[in-house]
Amino acid sequence: MDIRVTVDGQPVDAALNDSPAARDLASLLPLTLDLEDFHGTERTADPPRRLTTENAPEPQAAKAGDIAYFAPWGNLAVFYEDGPAASEDLLILGHIDADAGRLSGADRITIEAAP
Repeated sequence: MDIRVTVDGQPVDAALNDSPAARDLASLLPLTLDLEDFHGTERTADPPRRLTTENAPEPQAAKAGDIAYFAPWGNLAVFYEDGPAASEDLLILGHIDADAGRLSGADRITIEAAP
């Protein structure tokens, strides 16, 4: 599912996968999130509510540009570096096509449904 994303006001190409958690995130759109750095690999923010984890896809390690949901804490993450090994607690929801430097310094991300 294509989505419209702006990183600090600048548009970037992005898409969500077809997982139940990604569809649940899409149901919250439009969404603006203030991001904070976490572990020097990702920018995180809290969505307005927890997302479903039913029928979660097989765990995968996060790659730079991935949009992910960390189920135990209920937060979203935008990875600007490759993440740790695959974990069933980390659900990959989609991908943003932006370089790591742009994502690493991002303060605000807006996610909207594609027109």
